[in-house]
Amino acid sequence: MTIILALDFGGTKLAAGLVNLGSREWLRYERRFSPHNASASTDLEIMRSLAHSLLQGKKPAAIGVSFGGPVDATMGKVRLSHHVSGWENIPLREWLEEEFGVAVSVDNDANVAALGEHRFGTGQGYESIFYITVSTGVGGGWILNGKPWRGAGGMAGEIGHMVVDPTGPPCLCGKRGCVERLASGPYMALDVREVLGREGERRRGGEIIQRLVENNLELVTGKVVSEAALLGDVLAEDILYRGAWGLGMGIGNVANLVNPQLFVLGGSVAKSGERWWEVLRKTARDTALPEVDFEIVAAGLGDDAPLWGAVAMAEQSCFRA
Repeated sequence: MTIILALDFGGTKLAAGLVNLGSREWLRYERRFSPHNASASTDLEIMRSLAHSLLQGKKPAAIGVSFGGPVDATMGKVRLSHHVSGWENIPLREWLEEEFGVAVSVDNDANVAALGEHRFGTGQGYESIFYITVSTGVGGGWILNGKPWRGAGGMAGEIGHMVVDPTGPPCLCGKRGCVERLASGPYMALDVREVLGREGERRRGGEIIQRLVENNLELVTGKVVSEAALLGDVLAEDILYRGAWGLGMGIGNVANLVNPQLFVLGGSVAKSGERWWEVLRKTARDTALPEVDFEIVAAGLGDDAPLWGAVAMAEQSCFRA
């Protein structure tokens, strides 16, 4: 059988999957967390190990790669990672083609996940979808007229750095009040740690968060914030639903501008419960014009949307060959 290797370089996780060409079931699948203070070299070595572990000496027909950061898809080069050091201008496609001796396709994770959802997930049957990942960062990928759309310079879909609150907290991109700064897991955790770390200041909530992490604020993550909000912690609710509001503002504005049929949301933060979805949908609907119709749904492929998109890219290269 002809086999396809799919790789997903995330901000905090690395995943690899192996499938037979045309199959929708993983032959083998592995996922690992990046180490603390990960770099491009550590992530590359971990992914190399994962890939060879899955292949078990066999050679794939093609490799598809999803990368969590800006990518020059034409050249197969990573521009940078906002979350892992050392990825500036790394020729990832070239490195993998030398390592495995087969054709490799590389693109930004949100673009790849959009392709995966369009081909195999919730987006099947739609001509225009906008996929948004809400996790370590916030990114977006387009399918327009049934095909991926990356924009003139490959940067289309960067909803994470759409400013929705100009007076909001500073983002790593240099602006204030970006969607990512409000809605991503690490930034929500940072905001909670800052509030709980202020001595002698009166605040609303936080007790449930502190109990969940046993008063070790270094253990606060976006997942902890979501869990605490579901348990009724007022501080966690404020931070989490402010993020849902920010993302909803971004979605409503995108709906006005491009008018896609469907918004598909994936990533860990999108698992934050019904109230998060309610705030998000209401804000998006209130922001968009009444005449603009759209749906906002959860990714059908879950966390595997980027990997299945990588499969779709690799399959396309096989059919072109």
